[in-house]
Amino acid sequence: MQRLLTDPPDFVFNIAEGQGVGRSREARVPAVLEMLGIPHTGSDPLTLAVTLDKDCARRLVSTAGVVVPRGLVISPDDPPALYSRSVMATFPFPVILKPAWEGSSKGIRNKCVVDRPEDVTEVLQGLWRDHRQPVLLEEFITGDELTVGVLGNDRPRILGVMRVLPQSQETRFIYSLEVKRDFRRQVSYECPAALAPNDLAPVEKATTAAYRALGCRDVARIDFRLRDGVPYFLEANPLPGLTPEISDLVILANLVGVSHAQLIEAILRTAMDRLGPIDD
Repeated sequence: MQRLLTDPPDFVFNIAEGQGVGRSREARVPAVLEMLGIPHTGSDPLTLAVTLDKDCARRLVSTAGVVVPRGLVISPDDPPALYSRSVMATFPFPVILKPAWEGSSKGIRNKCVVDRPEDVTEVLQGLWRDHRQPVLLEEFITGDELTVGVLGNDRPRILGVMRVLPQSQETRFIYSLEVKRDFRRQVSYECPAALAPNDLAPVEKATTAAYRALGCRDVARIDFRLRDGVPYFLEANPLPGLTPEISDLVILANLVGVSHAQLIEAILRTAMDRLGPIDD
């Protein structure tokens, strides 16, 4: 903070994810920059806070007509009756449980998909213990795992729609933390996704609607599951990983002929166009 006050930069390329478990942690650096009048790439503090809270993001995109899986947020302080076997029996099983304020599949393990109401409590308590935050219980959507790269502002453009394909023949694929840590052996990536035109169009429409509903700027990666031609919104990442060779957005870009350097330049140019001339 002292360095920013005494020697402020002209411009910041923001990749800061914050620290701790608070749901606003990704918004902290942009909030400081905004307060000090320092321009930066990417979304503003509100968007970064809203999208890190998976349930807030779900609620916002649903108001724009984007389909979301049925879900319920459960906190450690909630009464057990909220997630009792009788209540859970009203949900379409299987369900998936995930930390409500995390990204990059953190906390999403193979054991997080639950087939029976009586097994919810054990997984729920394990996630509370390990991640110290509420848990989103969500209908598990079978179908294609898709992630979509987006660039732009007033007229966002889709960089590509990528399908994540499991290498094994398992019947229920989860793009879990275990898979992401071993992605070269466990999955392959297909971009452009080989989807029928009547499947691709709804995905692109839902992507643009979610991007705008969440107030994303410059760049984002948005995840869906496609079931019976309907894209179900899973989450949005307006601060996508940009690590060469291993981040999903970089992999997607490479598959459509955009190098890592070109992707970084495109994000920077998009932000500069949005901001206009920057005073000396």
